[in-house]
Amino acid sequence: MAPDLEPTRLVLLRHGQTPLSVERRFAGRGDIPLTEQGHEQARAAARRLAPWPIDAVVSSPLRRTRDTAAHAARELGLPVEVDEGFVETDFGDWEGMTFAQAQRAAGEAVDKWLADPEVAPPGGESFAEAAARVGAARKALVERHTGRTVLVVTHVTPIKAVVQQAMLAPLGALHRMFLETACLTEVDCYADGPMVVRSLNDTAHLDGIAAGPA
Repeated sequence: MAPDLEPTRLVLLRHGQTPLSVERRFAGRGDIPLTEQGHEQARAAARRLAPWPIDAVVSSPLRRTRDTAAHAARELGLPVEVDEGFVETDFGDWEGMTFAQAQRAAGEAVDKWLADPEVAPPGGESFAEAAARVGAARKALVERHTGRTVLVVTHVTPIKAVVQQAMLAPLGALHRMFLETACLTEVDCYADGPMVVRSLNDTAHLDGIAAGPA
């Protein structure tokens, strides 16, 4: 196959476990650390990725992704490129809340948010806005790394958005995917536009690590 027909492969790694993921709280732009289990998950992912033909490592700017990316970058012998476009959705006033707490505080707003991806949490970002941002970041990344394999260490919403766009699915599909902490998802991006999902929520490298809430 001619080099310009080779897809750009995105290996999307969700960050490891955090204190907020343990308690199933909204975790958007808050700069929270990994738990020790989160670091263990990140190290396991890094060992899995070590023999893969990865050419570049890209990370969201938040601490939990940068720390996850650092483990992989050490194994791969590559620097980490920070990309603001792959940051998590801004959950605004609901940051740090559980879903139940958000419902008690703003039940009508939560219902509207769930029903319409164009609706944002108070003070936050809608899924439609987040998906458009991620789509632009993906296109720019593919232009920078055409034909290469890129590890992108990011969050739930950006990974779901890339898959949703690859599948030509409606934005409501974001609510129909589940991603474990430190899971891997692979998407091939072709120069003429189409994208192909190769894997989703791959957690084989986490076998033997104590399970915990995502």
